[in-house]
Amino acid sequence: MTIALPNIRPVPDKAYYRPSGNECSLFEHAWTRRLPLLLKGPTGCGKTRFVSHMAAKLGLPLSTVSCHDDLAAADLTGRYLLMGGDTVWVDGPLTRAVRQGGICYLDEIVEARKDVTVVLHPLTDDRRILPLERTGEQLAAPTTFMLVVSYNPGYQNLLKSLKPSTRQRFIAIEFDFLPKAEEIAVVSAESGLAEAKVAPLVELAQRIRALNGHDLEEGASTRLLVYCATLVDAGVPVREAVLAAIIEPLTDEPDVKTALIELADSLIR
Repeated sequence: MTIALPNIRPVPDKAYYRPSGNECSLFEHAWTRRLPLLLKGPTGCGKTRFVSHMAAKLGLPLSTVSCHDDLAAADLTGRYLLMGGDTVWVDGPLTRAVRQGGICYLDEIVEARKDVTVVLHPLTDDRRILPLERTGEQLAAPTTFMLVVSYNPGYQNLLKSLKPSTRQRFIAIEFDFLPKAEEIAVVSAESGLAEAKVAPLVELAQRIRALNGHDLEEGASTRLLVYCATLVDAGVPVREAVLAAIIEPLTDEPDVKTALIELADSLIR
């Protein structure tokens, strides 16, 4: 017995996205030629927003999975569950996307368990199939299906990395934070805060990013800047907004926090 699931509807394009290069064109070519796509870049630089934007632009259903340490292949493909005394097969998000078409986006793929990448391999070559051992099915991906994965190469260690044999199954686009003027425009558009007031926040973020790998594991993301600017636009004093939306999320170390507050005070009046 299989549960009938409703069709996934295309997502509305509510997300503001500002291209920084030819990534939109490359995505469309990958979609047209049915090529799997890998997005590389730091946390909060716009990878997920980019996928949402392209799904809406192309009118495609989007299924997003945030990968984590406990995510197993069965979480993507599906499993048998007991429901009302019956044993029922329930498709996972990857299987639903293969059956119905659309984009399946696996965010931070290296966070998932190793068996996940093994499941993806048949979908990332000329076969474009998804074998379901438990049901005995071998699903052929329709022309409307696209697999997109992402990861942060700068936040890797020996225990969590994407094998070269897996990377070479995808075409790849590298993302980074936007140039200052463009990032100011994006944060202003997202938050509603005037660009003149956003400018020092972006300057602060760029200074903090220069510390990445020294005192901080990661720099301030564009996402955090949007949060901060949103608070300021809502009437929160700038210093309080910076502390709550930028400094506190980045570190718990008292010395580092003090240094970042001093840096913020020197840039934001």
